Amino acid sequence: MIESVDLMQRSSAEAAAPHPPTWLIVVSGIVALAAAMGIGRFAFTPLLPLMLRDGTLNAAAGAEWAAANYAGYLAGALTASIFAGHPQLGVRLSLVGIALSTMAPAWIDRDSMELVGAVLRAVSGVCSAWALVCASSWCLTELARRHRPQLGAWIYCGVGLGIALAGTIAWLGGQQTASALWLELGTITAAGTIIVAAGLGRRTSAPPPAVTPAHAQLVAKSADRQWDIVACYGVFGFGYIIPATFLPAMARELTADPLVFGITWPLFGLAAAISVALAAHRLHGWPRRRVWALAQGTMAVGTALPLISHALWSLAASAVLVGGTFMVATMAGLQLARELCPANLTPLLARMTVAFAVGQIIGPVVIRLLGTGTWAGWDSMAWASAASTLLLAISTAWLCRDAEPLAGSEPTQGA
Repeated sequence: MIESVDLMQRSSAEAAAPHPPTWLIVVSGIVALAAAMGIGRFAFTPLLPLMLRDGTLNAAAGAEWAAANYAGYLAGALTASIFAGHPQLGVRLSLVGIALSTMAPAWIDRDSMELVGAVLRAVSGVCSAWALVCASSWCLTELARRHRPQLGAWIYCGVGLGIALAGTIAWLGGQQTASALWLELGTITAAGTIIVAAGLGRRTSAPPPAVTPAHAQLVAKSADRQWDIVACYGVFGFGYIIPATFLPAMARELTADPLVFGITWPLFGLAAAISVALAAHRLHGWPRRRVWALAQGTMAVGTALPLISHALWSLAASAVLVGGTFMVATMAGLQLARELCPANLTPLLARMTVAFAVGQIIGPVVIRLLGTGTWAGWDSMAWASAASTLLLAISTAWLCRDAEPLAGSEPTQGA
């Protein structure tokens, strides 16, 4: 009896606690994804050429760092469902982990840089996956509770903004050591964590939205459609990873000036942020599968460009096309998942993130297995890009074949 009274008192106190305004929910989602993906997941991409320049890392160790991050991201995707009932806790823990693992390379001595750095990249990968799943689940659900689901698309601008920020810092600060840049990015992540903590609040503001029997039946009938979006999301992970990992390094082969080769990554991130904003504003009424198909098809063009011409203009265009679509594909895919599983989004998000993580691991593995030789005039990176282009085109056609929303489901602008 006493326990019941205590529980009722705690529930009343939590219900009376002030809840963050809607705009702060959106800002928190943007900052969380900027820190998690733009810095925790992708900061290594623009910093790798600078670490090679400084002599703190060699190309083989750089590949190991990248592989460790991919493996960590897969592990994080596999374990993200532990936060299914507590996504806010997952966001907090993941952002703290990203801040610490980003700062730490600044304090590692060269003798232990390869091993300890790989471990840190793995930790950052785990935390990045947790943050993406938990921040998406929390923000989309919370905005739906507040009857403002159309605002959910805007949180994905954060990934592009984070990439652009990390890339710009590495670009303009290219005369600094890479260690100093790691510390700066980690400090920025720590500041972002404080902002997100304010937006998370103490608990959600209302019970989950009711799912009508009619919609529940529609979702049950659509269960067999989940495998294909998981597969297409895995293809997306494989398709984007080659340019997302190697564009700055490819540009560095053409010029040694960091103010020239470094511009590809800020372009990538800026294109991602702008494209999500445009999609949220102009395509909110489109079926999510159609938006996803448009993004995936455009990405296929971007992965094909370096095959046509290995010049700075083609690499810059590839950065814009791939950067301008990979977050639209992410946004549309995760919003489609919420249409299919409105009552409990986290498990499907986790499965999609696992497929994505597997896809992005396969990309560098294929390059490593093909080695340094050439076949029919193409090296391993060119063949991996060709495979990416083909698979992205096939998945685009598959998404287009069934691009209408579920009959009786909520409007797509609420996705």
